[in-house]
Formats: sequence, C-alpha cells, structure tokens
Amino acid sequence: MLIPQIKDSEKTAIEVRGLAKSFDDIDAVTGINFEVREGELFGFLGPNGAGKSTTINILTGLARPNTGIIRIGGIDCSTNPKAAQHLMGIVPDESNLYPELTGFDNLSFCGSLYGMRKSEREARARDLLNRFGLTDAAGRKFAGYSRGMKRKLTIAAGIMHSPPILFLDEPTTGIDVASARQIRQLIADMNRGGTTIFLTTHYIEEAERLCQRIAFIVKGHIVRTDTVQNLMRRTDGRHVVQFAVSDGATMLCNSVTSEFPGLQCHAVANTAVRIESSEPIRISQLVRLIEDNGAEVTEARKLRPSLEDVFIEITGIEAGVMKQEREKARMEGNA
Repeated sequence: MLIPQIKDSEKTAIEVRGLAKSFDDIDAVTGINFEVREGELFGFLGPNGAGKSTTINILTGLARPNTGIIRIGGIDCSTNPKAAQHLMGIVPDESNLYPELTGFDNLSFCGSLYGMRKSEREARARDLLNRFGLTDAAGRKFAGYSRGMKRKLTIAAGIMHSPPILFLDEPTTGIDVASARQIRQLIADMNRGGTTIFLTTHYIEEAERLCQRIAFIVKGHIVRTDTVQNLMRRTDGRHVVQFAVSDGATMLCNSVTSEFPGLQCHAVANTAVRIESSEPIRISQLVRLIEDNGAEVTEARKLRPSLEDVFIEITGIEAGVMKQEREKARMEGNA
C-alpha cells in the first residue's frame, strides 16, 4: 500500500498517514490519514467497534500497527511507539489507577513515574485534587470513589506531568449526568489553557459541544474530517419539527410522506415523529393530518438541526444506534 508522506509542520501535534491494523481476519483500522494541530481539541467520533480505541491504542504505544506513519510532537513514532511518551497524557476508557491507594497517593505515584521530585509531585497532586473537586476525597481509597470521581481522578493522573498532548478515550461513558458535565468543562478548560486534546467518543452532542474539528470513523474508515462549523453548514436551510404523539409514530410517518412527498419523516420510538424539509414546515397542516389518523398531538416544537443530523447523513448510521450505545453504557455505569 502506498502511504502518503507527512508534511513537516511546526504547528502539527499529531500526524498519521496510512495507518492500518488488523486482528486475524478483522480489519480494525484501514489506511486512515489525519492530523491534529497544536492546541486543537480534535474529536474521533463513531459507534462502538468503529476503530476508535484501536487508533488511540496505537497512537499511545499500547498496540502496534500493521502499516503506517505516526509522528507525535514532531517525533517519528512509527518504529518506536514509546519515543514521544514524555509528551503524552493518556486517559484510557477504563481506569488504570490502584484501588488500594488514596486519591492523593495515586497521583503522587503517577508523578514519581515521570521523574517528578517529591515536593513537586505532592504540590501538583494537591493542585489537581482541588481543580477536579476531589480535595475532600484525597485521603480516601480509590476503590471507594464513585464512577464519576474515578473518571476525574484518572484524568488528573493523566495530566500530572503537564503533558502538551492529551489522549482521552471515552471520558464520560457510563457516568452520571452531573459528573459528565463537570468533566466536559474540565476538558474545555484544559484545551483553553493550550493542551492539545485527542478525544474519542460516541456521544455526538459531546463532540459538537467540545471539538473544533471532528473525524467520523465507521468500520475502520474515516469517512469525513472537517471543522464543526463546516460540518454544520450541511444543515443550512433545513427545517425540523418534532411532534409528540399518543402512539403509532411509524404509521403516522407513512401517512405524512404519502400526503406530503417533499417531507422526510422519522419515527422516534413510538410516541414522536421528526419531520424535516428544505422549506418552512406548516405545523397546522401536519397536526390535522396526525389527528385525522386517530393520534393525539401532545407537543410540537421546532428543532435546531444538530451534528447528529450531519453524522446520519454522512455515515448512514441512524441516531438510534448511537443512542442505544449511550443507554447501554449508562446502565453499565449504574450497575
């Protein structure tokens, strides 16, 4: 396979060309190309099994690619995956901290692994515990932390040595809403402070809210890479209305598209229909049609087209697939 050459650039933090990885007869990643600029928050968005974790494992030296060129912070890591470890902070999708150690001791130990002096690492640990709202839990064993607290301490451990590049693998999966909101704010704050962040997620709203650029990956292929602003331009001129109905959403959609061929209608569960058009939507006509079909409209509201709409259009993956994954992750987190 011909691998495109990487262009030298002082402003590029991560460069990948022709990256491929297979497991037996399964192609996890198939010749992908992308770059992340210094100071950028770059999103890697796709469903479970798309190749997100495989890619991040290769970039952080936890897995070896079959082929490809990787440069991190200007250092060629293609043959020596550990060459740029000192530049990286790594937050895996599952915590790698020690359950028997306290929050403070976990951070201090991580600092020692990076060669930080005792006074330096203890001061840094106290600062991070305060920054992440964990000061009161500093002396408690990690095993006793809630899932949200564990995620926050794991992120804190990943930045103990103040790395310029941070890899975050599904940082908010399976945690409660309040903790997820706090972690997103911390991620945004770190990026505003100059940290380059590579974020993998299957939460479309999270990527839209946090990232400057996003790569959509599906079945090991990157199908589109662009800024959020450019991606959202695909929704310009699109009108969306969602109706909450008593029941029969799928049958109602059939009636809507039959009566109004220019409209696109999608059933949302069995109690809502989402209608899209390139022209303004006349709500009163649709309400009459729905009621004529024996259903009751309990709510009608106009929606702003989202990155989810763009993702569906580009990848062909229905929003329901991603939502099912989010719900599964949430239930696992509460188990």
